[in-house]
Order: sequence, then structure tokens, then C-alpha cells
Amino acid sequence: MSGSTFGRIFKVTTWGESHGAAVGAVIDGCPSGVEIDEAYIQSFLDRRKPGQSKYTTKRNEPDKVKVLSGVFEGKTTGTPISLVVENTSQISKDYSDIKDVYRPGHADFGYDVKYGFRDYRGGGRSSGRETIGRVAAGAIAMKVLEGLGVDVYAYVNQIGDIKIDYNSFDRDEIQSNPLCMPDKVAAEKAGVYLDELIAQKDSSGAMVECIVNGVPAGLGEPVFDKLDARLAMAVMSIGAVKGIEIGDGFDVVKSKGSENNDEFYMDEGVVAKKTNHSGGILGGISDGADIILRAAFKPTPSIFQKQSTVDNKGNDVEIEIKGRHDPIIAPRAVVVVEAMVAMTILDMMLLDIKL
Repeated sequence: MSGSTFGRIFKVTTWGESHGAAVGAVIDGCPSGVEIDEAYIQSFLDRRKPGQSKYTTKRNEPDKVKVLSGVFEGKTTGTPISLVVENTSQISKDYSDIKDVYRPGHADFGYDVKYGFRDYRGGGRSSGRETIGRVAAGAIAMKVLEGLGVDVYAYVNQIGDIKIDYNSFDRDEIQSNPLCMPDKVAAEKAGVYLDELIAQKDSSGAMVECIVNGVPAGLGEPVFDKLDARLAMAVMSIGAVKGIEIGDGFDVVKSKGSENNDEFYMDEGVVAKKTNHSGGILGGISDGADIILRAAFKPTPSIFQKQSTVDNKGNDVEIEIKGRHDPIIAPRAVVVVEAMVAMTILDMMLLDIKL
């Protein structure tokens, strides 16, 4: 299996399976002298770990990170950084009934077709636990970006049909409610909606919005390495993401050129824009405005309703999935989106320096 390494200068390789001994990441190309410690990385992992509310899986693990290399006396050395998180709450027997069955909405069938063999315990590499390595590496990327004046943050802006009111936007509220919504009223409404779905043994999709400010104009390449193309690839690599928007995104189909164009003006000697329909990127290159990205997350495929499927012998069968699963993926994925965006921005900034 190839494709587990991301980046060109800031390179991250994730490894491990959901029900294996551990998961983690190796980072190559991190600049030296960056102040980092396990507590800082842990603060990011704590935001994605399971068992934090009734809207997350009951798989309750501490997800404690250990830094095995690349950091000395609290600073990065410039050598490869190895990070590991042990799996401590696997219940593999929950998956024994589906080892020969393709779960609807999961990667089971594709893995079997491609490799002729799959790790059915929690999905193996297709499990959400693979994102632990991404988040740990993303925390280090965020630390580097902080020193460069770049701020990356994300939140859930829609669950089902319930959207946040941007007039009530409160960044501090993002980590004050279990749904990571920056609007307390919307979070309460979404909680009622999710309670209804839980009672129905069902799940919900959601939208995660990510904002990056402080990126200077001129980042990105104009053809195949467009900044928005690299960001889209990075975020689409997250397992449950089915769509990406930059700026106005799909709403541009309803727009006119006179409405969609961002007019420029001079602001105290600096080129600025009156609007930001482009989401901070024009022609694949950052324009100095906030980068705005949205990722659509599908509903959790592991629901407890009876479903029709087939087994690996070609028989039509019915299954009822067991185990511990999130009724919604997005709240725990907010920090994963941040991580992938941070790694992409840092990688392209370092690439610019190398060029």
C-alpha cells in the first residue's frame, strides 16, 4: 500500500491500524529550533479523541502521544520527528460478524477488490484513528506557522439543515460546546436534532469551515501546484470528506461576474480587496485575504439499523453493525481539517523558500 506520505518539504508519513498496537507519524523536513513539547501536541489530540460526549464514539482512550525522536531540550533538531500513540481500548470481537461482509458506506469492498485481503477490525487504515498521526504532525506545523504569523482555525458551521448565524459568531464558543459550533444557539438546536437521530439509530452529515489568516500574497504555483488545488487534495484525503469549497464555492454557479469579482483598492499603501468571494486565492496563488475553505463530511456510515449488503462470496445478506461509533463525524474532525490545512500551508511556504 502506497500513498501514506504527504508533502514535499514538510513530509508526513502516517502509520498504524485502528486495532493494531499503535498509530503514529514520522515527520521529515521540519525546521530546527522550533519550541515543541508533548503537552502542546497533546492539546490537539485531546480535541479529536473519542469518548468526550454523547455525540462521539464510546471508545474511551487517552490517546497519549510520545515523541520518540527529533526533539531535544524542548526544540526540534531538524532530524525526523517520530510520534506514537498506543491503542488501548480495542474490542476486535465487535467486528467478527462482519469480517466477510461489505459494510454499506465503508471502504471494505474497495480494499478487498484492490488487495484481496483486508483488516476488518475497525477498518484498519481506513479507520478514523489514522487521523491521529495527521493531528500530531499538524500540531507541529501549527507551531511553526504561529511563529510566521499565520493563524489556522476551523469549526462546524452546519449540521443537517441547521446552520450557524454569522452575526452570532463567537470563536471562543467553538471549544465550549461538544459540536464545535461558534454559535451557541445553533449548537443547541443541532444537539436536539442529533438526539433524535441517535434514538432512530441514525447519523448526520455536517460541514466544517476553516479560516487561515496571515498568509502573505504570492503563495502557490499557477498550474498544477495551485494553492487551492493542494488544499483540496489535502482535505479530500480525510476519509469522510466528500466535497470541498474555496471562498463562495458552489454558490458561484448562481452568481454574476459583476457580483463575484473582488474589486481591489489601496489600503495605506497595501493592495486589498473590498470583498473575498475568491476565498483568498486567485489563479492558484494567495491574494493576501483570509483563506476560506469548507469541507462536507458524510454521515457516519456505521449505523445500528439493519442494512442490506453482500458478502465476499457473492451472497445477498443483511447486517446490523455493532461496536462504538460516532453519530456525527465532523466535531472530532475539526482539528483534522486544521492539521491538513496547516501542513499544506507550511509545506508550500517552505517550498517557496527552497525555490
